[in-house]
Amino acid sequence: MTNVQQRSVVKGEGSLAEISKFEVEGGVTEYQVMVHATCPEKTFQEQLDAVLNTYYNLIDTELKGASSVIKRYFLSDAANQYDQLLASVPEAPACACSVVEQAPLNGTKVALWAYLQTEIGAGSFNEGLYRVKHGAYTHLWGGTSISHAPTSEEQTSLLLKHYVMQLLSNGGHLADDCIRTWFFVQNVDVNYAGVVKARNEEFFTQNLTSKTHFISSTGINGRNADPSVLVQLDTYAVLGLKPEQIKFLYAPTHLNPTYEYGVSFERGTRVDYGDRRQVFISGTASIDNKGNVLHVGDIRRQTERMWENVDALLSEAECGFEDVGQMIVYLRDVADYAVVNEMFEKRFPGIPRVIVHAPVCRPGWLIEMECMATKEIKNEDYPNY
Repeated sequence: MTNVQQRSVVKGEGSLAEISKFEVEGGVTEYQVMVHATCPEKTFQEQLDAVLNTYYNLIDTELKGASSVIKRYFLSDAANQYDQLLASVPEAPACACSVVEQAPLNGTKVALWAYLQTEIGAGSFNEGLYRVKHGAYTHLWGGTSISHAPTSEEQTSLLLKHYVMQLLSNGGHLADDCIRTWFFVQNVDVNYAGVVKARNEEFFTQNLTSKTHFISSTGINGRNADPSVLVQLDTYAVLGLKPEQIKFLYAPTHLNPTYEYGVSFERGTRVDYGDRRQVFISGTASIDNKGNVLHVGDIRRQTERMWENVDALLSEAECGFEDVGQMIVYLRDVADYAVVNEMFEKRFPGIPRVIVHAPVCRPGWLIEMECMATKEIKNEDYPNY
């Protein structure tokens, strides 16, 4: 029988943790964890302590034997909270770490997404990327890469050039090995155009074009603690995959190729291993297969169309929402939170998720979501995960 995600919820003092667990016999177990603060009246330090205490308690209980490969902290005010966060976590990061100002919309100041796996052994950093080796594969995670230049275009160009060199130093290549990127853009309504221009140009130099392929991605509003940082980058790559293990997702009945409106990312990516299939769904909004924003001004209908689009991408990968391990939901208008949260609670109870304040790259889009899914398969042509 095909395994599905096992869901659980753990309540702590001033916190709530949502957990998805995927396991196969004799293989690596994956955990997707969202830890939320639940007491908005507390100070940031008190809320952070509650989140961290719950996470570390889970490491000794429900998550025993697993280690994080990436953690992302969502902050409500990075400029005033970043130093406190650094002082509260171990000096030497034990995994890739991402910190972004995208306020949790449950009224609190901090939330944590952690992706954990068993059988990691001793992960290590090389040229700023966190290396995790499983059998035939080496996984490379990067968090909060930044650069300093006057414009978002120049910062993006420097970030991608640096990432290309990081991959080369680890024996990888952008076009062959990168599975997923996240671009967090300060004031996305102003600065996203520069990100798009630089990404298009840098991708062209790496043979990432409309005639080859792009990379699944989220480009979303997000602020660094340093106000001069206009763009920060998180990344994921896998070394050791054969080209046929990677399939890009299009859902042409619902979505159009992104290059048709001048951007360069894939809607989703399916990666097959001997014992599982992983699916990475890019930031997805209420859009049709001609690139039009649908249901302008209507948060309920935009949310429903967004779900429909994500479902179409998952279906193309022969997966469904039952295989989804986590969701990150981005809202432009904080006033839409109550409606959206109720809709998600009703349709997807138990799936770990966080809803944050983060305007989407087009003003007409009120909401966007991304997700990761894992499903058991048996394919003797490929080594296990």
